[in-house]
Amino acid sequence: MSTALGKSVVATPPRRVSLARRIGRIEPVMLLWILLIGALLFLVAFPLGKLFLVSFETRGTGAFTLSNYVTAYGRARYIEAVVNSLTLGLASATIAVVLAVPMAWAVSRTDMPGKGLTWTVVLGAFILPPYLGAVGWILLAGPNSGFINVFWRWLTGSESPFFNVYSFEGLALVIALNAFPLVFIFVKSALDLVSSEMEDAANILGAGTWTAMRKVSLPLVWPAIMAGFIIVFLETIALFGTPAIIGIPARINVVTTQLWQFFEYPVRVEVAAAYAMPLLLVTAGMIATQKLLLSRKGYVSQTGKGGERRPIKLGAWRWVMFAWCAMVGMIAVAMPLFVLLQASFAKAWGRGLSLDNLTFANYYLLIFEHDMAMTSIWNTIWFSATAATIAVLLALMVAYIVNRRLVPFGEVLGFLALAPFVIPGIVMAIGFYAAYAAPPLSLYGTAALIILAFAARFLPIAYANSSSAIRAVHPEMEEAARILGSGRLHAIRMITAPLVKKSLLGGWLIVFIVASRELSAAIFLVGPRTRTMSVLLYDLSEAGNFEVLAAFGGLLLVVTLIFVGIGMKLVGRDFMLRRG
Repeated sequence: MSTALGKSVVATPPRRVSLARRIGRIEPVMLLWILLIGALLFLVAFPLGKLFLVSFETRGTGAFTLSNYVTAYGRARYIEAVVNSLTLGLASATIAVVLAVPMAWAVSRTDMPGKGLTWTVVLGAFILPPYLGAVGWILLAGPNSGFINVFWRWLTGSESPFFNVYSFEGLALVIALNAFPLVFIFVKSALDLVSSEMEDAANILGAGTWTAMRKVSLPLVWPAIMAGFIIVFLETIALFGTPAIIGIPARINVVTTQLWQFFEYPVRVEVAAAYAMPLLLVTAGMIATQKLLLSRKGYVSQTGKGGERRPIKLGAWRWVMFAWCAMVGMIAVAMPLFVLLQASFAKAWGRGLSLDNLTFANYYLLIFEHDMAMTSIWNTIWFSATAATIAVLLALMVAYIVNRRLVPFGEVLGFLALAPFVIPGIVMAIGFYAAYAAPPLSLYGTAALIILAFAARFLPIAYANSSSAIRAVHPEMEEAARILGSGRLHAIRMITAPLVKKSLLGGWLIVFIVASRELSAAIFLVGPRTRTMSVLLYDLSEAGNFEVLAAFGGLLLVVTLIFVGIGMKLVGRDFMLRRG
């Protein structure tokens, strides 16, 4: 090329930027976002996608087919299991509402004595694993040897049992006795927001205490009641332990026990995947309904938190309400725990309380002689602790990026973190089996698969907790540190982390406790040497040795109570019953 000075200049081609330099220019937070997307896809999206694909694949060849759905819903027994699950969910949720709503109203709105005791009852029912409560009620209301029925026969001379736990009604009641705290928490939280002015207005117009409660207070919190109803319904149709322990001997087949039968030899994972799809759809639909109900703010009084809330004076009726709460506590917590304790120290539980029936042999067997008991305790502790750590760390990073709006489309991360909330544990387990049990990973029966499944299963709990904690820390505090020269990671470590560590510890403990008692997911994924305490409890129940079973249940409760005690000491007395 010639210039005005007559010199020739050769144009320099644009320099190419190397791939390494381009990668180096990417913001660290963008790399973190990519890594989080990969982790969430691995934990959530891929197992569910694989489950969906497997439901349309021919076993062995992988060819597309609809025969799995034909097999899954081609027998009357399989359809009956779906109907039984839906009916059981409705029955258990209804009983839970009947038990919990009067308790929530009494604790939130009245001068009933013993509110601390009622909170203890709710926490006790929340901590007691469902399958352990089921075993307690088998000892109480077994048709032949249950303590209640033995006493009934002695008292009346009748040959028929007073209450047979091996029935549809018995199964629904036992599930409701464990699940009613979920309704209690929803309804009490809503009632706490209702101003006394609403009830005062009703009283001025001539309504008495009970009329005001029935026509004012409860209608205002109706969406919360329905939300609790839906949660119990979903918990029931996804529950495995109690329907297996009580329902199978009673010949009551439900979806979860039918799915378990598909995993008996030969394993038909493709049929199980097809059978699980409607359960997933029902769950997603009910969760959407619950969110719609809770999004309605009209059930909170216009005065909001600023309104005055005074306890309603019930007079002599306060003792009636206390008696109701005490009755629920007796049948939900005290009676099952008492008979489990008695059986754990008994040579033969049916012989009742006597010195010649007392023994420590059941605990000695488990601690010193059983080939799997202590291993399962160790497995439970480190599986749950590792899963809780993974879930909390992953949830914290996602919550920080989403709440600080550090990347575009960050809401996608939040959606993936919350997605397992609409996935029943048993469906999640089948998805992990379909995705990672076969080569090339071949993780079936390994600790890694169980830990990953637990982390994915309870990630929504950790995310809700982390998101709430991050929102409580104003970003201006971090920005002030950055203006003074601190980097983002340094500001997080020095400012944000100390402010949220207590909330994160509470979230970690909750995930640990619920993972340590998880059965629905674990039973599909454990191997011979990776059994957890919940799975071993189920194995012992099949063997029918209730004395050893009760003793092992006692060990599980000790482990749980230790961590609950740590949580109460470090985080607060009600850390397990808070709503995020």
